[in-house]
Amino acid sequence: MNKNKFAITPPMGWNSYDYYDTAVNEEQVKANARYMAENLKEFGWEYIVVDIEWYAYDAGSQRKQYQYIPFWKVEMDEYSRLLPCVQRFPSAKDGKGFGPLADYVHSLGLKFGIHIMRGIPREAAHAHTKILGTNATANDIADPANICDWNPDMYGIRPDAEGAQEYYDSLMSLYAEWGVDFIKCDDICRMDMPTAKKEIEMLYQAIQKCGREIVLSLSPGPAKIEEAWHYETYANMWRITDDFWDSWKHLLPMFWRCELWQNHVSEGCFPDCDMLPLGKLGMGFGEEWECKFTKEEQVTMLTLWSIFRSPMMIGTELTKLDDWTKSLLTNAEVLRLLKYSNGARQIERDDKHAVWCSMDTEDNTGYLALFNLEEDKTTICVPWNRVEDYGIYGKKGKELWSGEEIDLTGKESILVPGHGAKLIKIY
Repeated sequence: MNKNKFAITPPMGWNSYDYYDTAVNEEQVKANARYMAENLKEFGWEYIVVDIEWYAYDAGSQRKQYQYIPFWKVEMDEYSRLLPCVQRFPSAKDGKGFGPLADYVHSLGLKFGIHIMRGIPREAAHAHTKILGTNATANDIADPANICDWNPDMYGIRPDAEGAQEYYDSLMSLYAEWGVDFIKCDDICRMDMPTAKKEIEMLYQAIQKCGREIVLSLSPGPAKIEEAWHYETYANMWRITDDFWDSWKHLLPMFWRCELWQNHVSEGCFPDCDMLPLGKLGMGFGEEWECKFTKEEQVTMLTLWSIFRSPMMIGTELTKLDDWTKSLLTNAEVLRLLKYSNGARQIERDDKHAVWCSMDTEDNTGYLALFNLEEDKTTICVPWNRVEDYGIYGKKGKELWSGEEIDLTGKESILVPGHGAKLIKIY
């Protein structure tokens, strides 16, 4: 497994995509970083991640027609490596790349991440630009038949071609020089193209050589359960779902997805439930909207992500965070599960409810999560025999969202709101 000492617990942070789509700029990134440092950092939130097409000119300007403007101008250096578009990231001028922005984020006590696409820029292949560390050029390693079916920016790599590994090595070397702490690589996790599996290995090898501790996150999902060993060996996070949005039809399947992957959560290796679409969303998609989950559904999402120990990336514009959403993201007793619990298991599930258990790693207590999958409130019978078989025996509890103390002696069922959850620490 991909053991490390820098991401032994699920990464927590903010990602620009759910609010800004392709169009986030430097000042917006800085504003969200400042908010995180001042309001969320103490609760474990630390990564600031710039998502897709930071290298593209005029990104978002033709959104009604294209999400990704095909064959448009991109910023790129002489070695076929994409650079931040100075139109949106002015501190990147004169070849500084993301170095100045990463320095700013680091000055706040946070970590900096970027999104990349698998492969090499099509523009580089067409122009036959150089690759650092080899006499090969971009066209020598690019495979024109190996393309992403939803983004027009890149060609896949010919893994065995001279210069292919050198290209990925040069990318990671550049990112390490900038001070990048986190890379979300897209068009790779579900292995749509036959080279994607090998390109994951190439990315991993390049990171090992770069001299910097960099988290490797793979997207989009769903990841292949039959490739679990491969993900655990070469990555820190891998998406177990396609893009996750704020609707019950997206949230409900996460119970069986988490059940499928529950045995593959380990130190430094985390199946990823995707971003948290909370608060204000969608400005870059054409119209800002308020999270469409009910409050109870938001509690359900945070409860499942926490007990399963998924990485957590906030998708909202943080500077517009409302008190309710902030209270979800700053519940220290719930977020504790990300760092100080393990062994989460779904011990019961049907069409109406689900039950999860996990253990605290420090104080010999257990956690019981009850999920109501129906629209109306209902009492959920607690399967105490299965809870005890799991290893939880306490008779007192505390519901971590409400703070209510509960006497569990003889308590056979618990009332749970429609599409809601109760998360109980048992001691």
